[in-house]
Amino acid sequence: MSLRSALRAQTADCHAAVDTLFGSFNLSRTQDYKAFLRAHARVVPAIEHALENGGIGRLLPDWPDRRRAHLLAADIRELDDRLPVLLPQPVLRCEAAVWGAAYVLEGSKLGGALLAKAVPDHLPNSYLKPQGPKGAMRLFMDRLDASKVEDPHAAVAAARDIFDLFLKAGEVELEAVP
Repeated sequence: MSLRSALRAQTADCHAAVDTLFGSFNLSRTQDYKAFLRAHARVVPAIEHALENGGIGRLLPDWPDRRRAHLLAADIRELDDRLPVLLPQPVLRCEAAVWGAAYVLEGSKLGGALLAKAVPDHLPNSYLKPQGPKGAMRLFMDRLDASKVEDPHAAVAAARDIFDLFLKAGEVELEAVP
């Protein structure tokens, strides 16, 4: 079984929970959209930093083009909202964990592109718009499939931890939506 297949199969429950939770935000309402962005801002910068500390640049040479925390912060500022307190940064102790965390973060771009359709045109949405060169997701998946990870369980555990961070952030912000 490829690492991608293992990650998909063994995190399907987490993925479904995150999709359900973030699907609860009504992105056509400005308050909900702000809360949605704040939830992501609680975790995306920390995950990106953890990936960099774990050596993602060695695994994905185009990593700088894949970062989105700056786009997220710009959208929040354009909405005259505040950046939230970050949740603790995950620790990615091995290459497998880096791949697992990157799998979740890169996959969130696909979901973001779908969600962007619900955001009214007058609201900023650079964070949710697809970024990078055409074929970036295919390149990521090809590299993930070609990785020689010795411990796929570490990749799955890291991916589940990242999904859990998104869940915690989403729950905090959803509770605060009027």
